[in-house]
Amino acid sequence: MRGTYITALVITVAIGIWLLSGYLTAQDRVSEHPPLAEANGRSVQASDPETPTPVRARTIHATLRPELLTLRGRTENKRTVVVRAETSGRVVARPVERGDAVASGDLLCQIAEEDRRSRVEEGEQDVNQARLEHAGSLKLKDRGLQSETAIARARATLASAEARFDAATLDLDRIYVRAPFEGVVEDVQLEVGDYAQLGTPCARIVDLDPMLLIGQVTERNADRLAVGSPATGRLSTGAEVSGTISFVGYEADPGTRTYRVEVTVPNADSRLRSGVTAEIDIRVGELLAHKITPAVFALDDEGQLGVRIIGADYRVEFRLVEVVADDRDGVWVTGLPRQTTLITVGQEFVSAGELVSVMMPNGPGAAGAEGGADAPPALARGEAGAPEPS
Repeated sequence: MRGTYITALVITVAIGIWLLSGYLTAQDRVSEHPPLAEANGRSVQASDPETPTPVRARTIHATLRPELLTLRGRTENKRTVVVRAETSGRVVARPVERGDAVASGDLLCQIAEEDRRSRVEEGEQDVNQARLEHAGSLKLKDRGLQSETAIARARATLASAEARFDAATLDLDRIYVRAPFEGVVEDVQLEVGDYAQLGTPCARIVDLDPMLLIGQVTERNADRLAVGSPATGRLSTGAEVSGTISFVGYEADPGTRTYRVEVTVPNADSRLRSGVTAEIDIRVGELLAHKITPAVFALDDEGQLGVRIIGADYRVEFRLVEVVADDRDGVWVTGLPRQTTLITVGQEFVSAGELVSVMMPNGPGAAGAEGGADAPPALARGEAGAPEPS
């Protein structure tokens, strides 16, 4: 039994020494990874300057293209109105349904006449009687048989009768609830047999022509937009539309500090719907840009996007770029010299400042090669062969 305890103790001490030795030796092996720029610098210093790294490259030229400001937005109908009853009564007709197109003045709801037409006829007769009495009082005045007070009373009676007649006529006309403008019936709130009170909604009319594209522009770009400038929109439905800027806001949104932009788009056939997501492109100028493939993009130590190009004396340069547009077969970027020799193959194996030998589409080029026949066009100008400044 005593031997068993001694054996267990020895095994425990051995395991403890083994674990402690691993912890101590691991501290000696931990080293901090250097940043990319430092690693690239060490790679350049360690490499033989007489042994350049082979890469493939091609010369690209800047192209003048429109500078577009792209806004995320949506479509929005120009106006929406809830048409309400202007008198009370039972609904006897509602000839429209949801989705119907209506013109200005079309009937939406009709309320029962009840005794309204009788009141109009009664008012008309009262007006005729008051008019005759007033005319008679004027004739008596000419004979000196009527006082001014009686004439004024007759005139007041006539005015009162005319007012009652106009009110009765207007109340009769109000039984017809009509569309205030051309549009589409989005919703109906009254059915035949309902009793409408003064102000009860009858139908909601949406004006779809013209349609608006609504976006928000930042403080920096608000002054670059002008009313009347052309704009295009790409809808999430796949449709593409064109219009002009009709409004640029002067009051910033308190939450986003952006300004409302409205683009008016024709929509005579009502094919565009309100509330559809859209990308709005507005031309704000022109710029020089290069078209490249995204495969040549690289990131620096700060995560900024750039590409590697061939600079003076066949040295690699890292240039930051900004993507301004994209096509199906590439992207447009700015930030490069007007004529640039872009590394297309092998850019991931070289770093800034490294010496390279270049294989161009029309032949090889090598660092320090005699004669300029095989040198990239961007390197064949000037004493040092530096690219043309942008």
